[in-house]
Amino acid sequence: MPAYAELAVTTNFSFLRGASHPEELVRQAKALGLAALGVADRNSVAGVVRAHEAAKEHGARLAVGTRLVFADDTPDILAYPRDRAAWARLTRLLTLGKRRTRKGACILHRGDLLADAEGFNLIVLADGRERLSARSPCASAWATPGAPGTPGVPTPEPPVLRKGAPAGPARPRTPPPPARKTTGTDPALPSSLREAGARVWLGARMLHRGDDARRLARLAAFGARTRTPLIAVGDVLYHVPERRPLHDVITCIRTHTTLDAAGRRLEANAERHLKTADEMARLFRAAPEAVTQTLVFLESCRFSLDELAYDYPDEVREGFPTPQAALVAYAEEGAARRYPGGVPAKVRHVLDHEYRLIDALGYAPYFLTVHDIVRYARARGILCQGRGSAANSAVCYCLGITEVDPARADLLFERFVSAERREPPDIDVDFEHERREDVIQYIYRRYGRERAGLAATVIRYRGRSAMRDVGKAFGLSEDVIGVLTGTLWGFSREAVSDEHARRTGLDPSDVRLARTLALARELVGFPRHLSQHVGGFVITRGRLDALVPIENAAMEDRTVIEWDKDDLDTLHILKIDVLALGMLTCLRRALDCLQRHYGESFRGEAPTFLPPACGERVNEAPSRPARLDLSCIPAEDEAVYRMLSRADSVGVFQVESRAQMTMLPRLRPKTFYDLVIEVAIVRPGPIQGDMVHPYLRRRQGLEPVRFPSPAPEHGPADELAQVLGKTLGVPLFQEQAMRIAIVAAGFTPSEADRLRRAMATFRRVGTIGYFRGKLIDGMTARGYPRDFAERCFGQIEGFGEYGFPESHAASFALLVYASAWIKCHYPDVFAAALLNSQPMGFYAPAQIVRDARDHGIEVRPIDVNFSGWDNAPEPPSSAAPGRPLPARGESDTAKERPRLHPRHRDMAGDIRATHAVRLGFRQIAGLREEDGRKISDVRGDGFDSIRDLWLRTALSPAVLERLAQADAFRSLGLDRRRALWAVRALRRSGDKDDLPLFARVATPEQEPDVALPPMRLGEQVVADYRHLHLSLKAHPVSFLRGDLARRRIVPNERLAALPSGRRVSAAGLVLVRQRPGTAKGVIFTTLEDETGVANVIVWPQVFELYRPIVIGARLIGVCGRLQNEQGVVHVVADRLEDLTPLLRRLAEDTGCVDNLARCDEFKRPIPEHRQPLRADASLAARSREAPDFRDDLGSNLADDPAPAGKVGRTMPKGRNFR
Repeated sequence: MPAYAELAVTTNFSFLRGASHPEELVRQAKALGLAALGVADRNSVAGVVRAHEAAKEHGARLAVGTRLVFADDTPDILAYPRDRAAWARLTRLLTLGKRRTRKGACILHRGDLLADAEGFNLIVLADGRERLSARSPCASAWATPGAPGTPGVPTPEPPVLRKGAPAGPARPRTPPPPARKTTGTDPALPSSLREAGARVWLGARMLHRGDDARRLARLAAFGARTRTPLIAVGDVLYHVPERRPLHDVITCIRTHTTLDAAGRRLEANAERHLKTADEMARLFRAAPEAVTQTLVFLESCRFSLDELAYDYPDEVREGFPTPQAALVAYAEEGAARRYPGGVPAKVRHVLDHEYRLIDALGYAPYFLTVHDIVRYARARGILCQGRGSAANSAVCYCLGITEVDPARADLLFERFVSAERREPPDIDVDFEHERREDVIQYIYRRYGRERAGLAATVIRYRGRSAMRDVGKAFGLSEDVIGVLTGTLWGFSREAVSDEHARRTGLDPSDVRLARTLALARELVGFPRHLSQHVGGFVITRGRLDALVPIENAAMEDRTVIEWDKDDLDTLHILKIDVLALGMLTCLRRALDCLQRHYGESFRGEAPTFLPPACGERVNEAPSRPARLDLSCIPAEDEAVYRMLSRADSVGVFQVESRAQMTMLPRLRPKTFYDLVIEVAIVRPGPIQGDMVHPYLRRRQGLEPVRFPSPAPEHGPADELAQVLGKTLGVPLFQEQAMRIAIVAAGFTPSEADRLRRAMATFRRVGTIGYFRGKLIDGMTARGYPRDFAERCFGQIEGFGEYGFPESHAASFALLVYASAWIKCHYPDVFAAALLNSQPMGFYAPAQIVRDARDHGIEVRPIDVNFSGWDNAPEPPSSAAPGRPLPARGESDTAKERPRLHPRHRDMAGDIRATHAVRLGFRQIAGLREEDGRKISDVRGDGFDSIRDLWLRTALSPAVLERLAQADAFRSLGLDRRRALWAVRALRRSGDKDDLPLFARVATPEQEPDVALPPMRLGEQVVADYRHLHLSLKAHPVSFLRGDLARRRIVPNERLAALPSGRRVSAAGLVLVRQRPGTAKGVIFTTLEDETGVANVIVWPQVFELYRPIVIGARLIGVCGRLQNEQGVVHVVADRLEDLTPLLRRLAEDTGCVDNLARCDEFKRPIPEHRQPLRADASLAARSREAPDFRDDLGSNLADDPAPAGKVGRTMPKGRNFR
């Protein structure tokens, strides 16, 4: 029986070229009995780790390589490394080609391969080579004679490309050389490759194109002449022939054409699939040695990805003999600072244990790296905080990486580092999202781009993107594609079903549409391209490009490796997560603002043991000022907990979602640890493990707290109380699940960590069964009731759905408390900081502004004479400093003072704010920061006219129009319409201010004043939303109250006063749609009217009935039954109505500046068209062919503040969350 190894396999990580996942190809190869599978993607090794993992799982043999595609006339070559050194040469070769061009492309020349081919097994694909096309990313980067990359010319390391930089080295561009007409491969190529140290084969393919026998004979003769053995390859593109239709579609997507027009771009048949050894022997019966050569090739190709031993950098510190000694010294210095009264015995015991384990595993350099990065950030005033399992480490706390005090928490270091697991620790550090780039560039400078790179992330097709691309390939119109994608939820992987299509009025039984829907479903989950990870850095001791290829990122000054975090985990390669967190930016802005406007300082002492950063001399190191310190915020403030207990948490970190707001009044936090529980309890793990309701019942005294005990001879009666006492006998954290296993079932700490990992992967690996038996048997053997043991395991199993470690929840709870404290006492500062840190959180600027006003804060409009770029507190004209704001209904002599909303009446004595908030120029859509800052920089004592502002700032009239559209000239006595008219007047030619010669000549004004009709309030509100995304003048729904009243829709603020169970109707603009994965399809929607918000529950069956409304409507009316439990109010919807058309009322009978036809032939002559416009010309074509049509169209679209047909689209769409 013949044996055969398929060595030319393209996976779908050759993006839009392969039509099968690596795992599918490995499974099929095993099922077909192939000797091995060789994965060789196009100039990439992005998919080999997945294939490697699948091969180990299925017991298949895998060869890893790549398909080298060249920018010159060299044919494609399959390159496989024979050993680890050859793998390093291969990844460096790919890095060279990727770094000399833009992201996603690779430019290689024959000389690049010949320069270093030692240790390669190469298969030259002489027939049917893919030629460079005009669309290829390589087409504009041909090398000139004698340029780097040509034989005999050394190729220097290319610089990092910046935005707008040309692809390739900076040199004069030359057109691509003419393609040489060749009938075969250059006879010198095989010998040149052998001389370079490679072993060479000539690849032969049977593609059923009618000339296979003739081509095989010609290749055999060529091989004999060049002494190159023939080897059989299938040139596989998919694992089974049924994938051919999908391959046709992705070919059309890649080439930007349709199936109807693709023609010869598509494969002629479905033969590019994996075949059995017998079938390959039959196809190559004229050259049987070609099949045998696959085994010869395989014998010398022994490299495995398991050989990639990761070497972490040596973090040597001056003055210390070893990294471990430096780590201990830094940690002890930090411990003395953290515990000035002496290190507690409990912490000392934990530190000593961690020192021993870190030393045994050799992880000290890793801790020193993170410590150095955090030190750098804090030296520059950048807020940062470690989180995740790293917060279980006392060493991390003493180093200043995390803020969870081990003296107050029950830490479990094995959750972070396990001796048995022997996997690198994972430390996540959050930095201010606006200043993280400074930290990233420091890492590049510190280690060099040859030793540091960001991990990749795989961008995959989701429901909408798959439907969009497949629809285009089938030639569906944009309207049809838009309707179909509009039935899908956000970025979900859900595909368009036949029922969805039917509800849009389309016929899913139509052959073309049916094929479109089926192939779109098949494409979901396919990789589309590589992007950069949010912050995962890989750092190596040697060259990183000897481990994995590196390419330029789309972002300036960044480089990315080809593997994502899952690949790195599989190969046990350590990464450091340098993450961005918007709330840290918000808190830093808020703390700076508090010091500037209220004199409140929250700065701690700078660490005394701070060595200079790498590359800094001691005398050049930055000064070490006292840094911002969140721990300086007053702790355990009862006012903060009262505010959170009534779900007043808009903008507060982690507890502003509807689910968290629903939980807060039930949990009623009173201490910091309650916040830790609040963060962790609204998570899939506790919800799926049925832990939420038992905990709430026990907290509310509705259920007794009991702790079963083991048999007396097996342990103390309160052993479980020590583990679960703080959470009332309910395991809410991963550490508690591990502690139960250790204390009650006799697990070792390492076994408990394996249990945790099994919980996270049980659906894929299936190892949870072993631990189930071990846990239940271990607990029953120690005297626990079996039903209790089974119930414990059921709760623990819920963590497989995603549960928080307590340390992670505690890290987040610190930010919850800090943000809540600022909101409680200084809502003006909090609102300004939130607005300046957007985009972040659940709520849009309009809701942040509304919440600030509800808390008694005056919010002032954007104005050229008062606003800066940022939103900022502004002293009020009349308000006694430090005087608390009165609640609505209370008497006060300052009538203009804003009032607290009745919901927040009991905060009157807690709010210390005395300032208003002035909106900044950053809120204006489309305005550049440079232009906004220029206004405030040159303003001085103020502007007295638009012309004065124009002349002093030299801003273009287009920028002034944006300011006018934003209604920013009120201090000059100009409303939006008059200001826009005045800006247009600046464009007059021959104006005296335009010509210096006439600047001092008294001349009459050329533009007389015009009495413009005032804009109605509804028009103003729509214009505000269009240009600012919020309005201080009125809420859009307030203009529709009469229509809503006729529909018997009650204002949202009245819902809380109605009895539970009553049928009600409510309405509002859609703010948030949330569809948690644990809610079994239930959607939670928040609607806002002029009085407040309504929280709506939409069950799955109702959602399917009203899917287009739930997903796409801007203004929704809902009928249903009211639920009012412990102050938490919901409307359970059974009927929904799209009320978006009512928004047109805001703009009916609207006129606007420049809305009339421009019929002055003298001032605006219409050019004669050389050819008449076609009757069926598209809008774009008419715009190109008729300049007057284009100008009128652009002017009207830009100037009309509220065209009736567009008011609905001007309103916010709402934010979707999963």
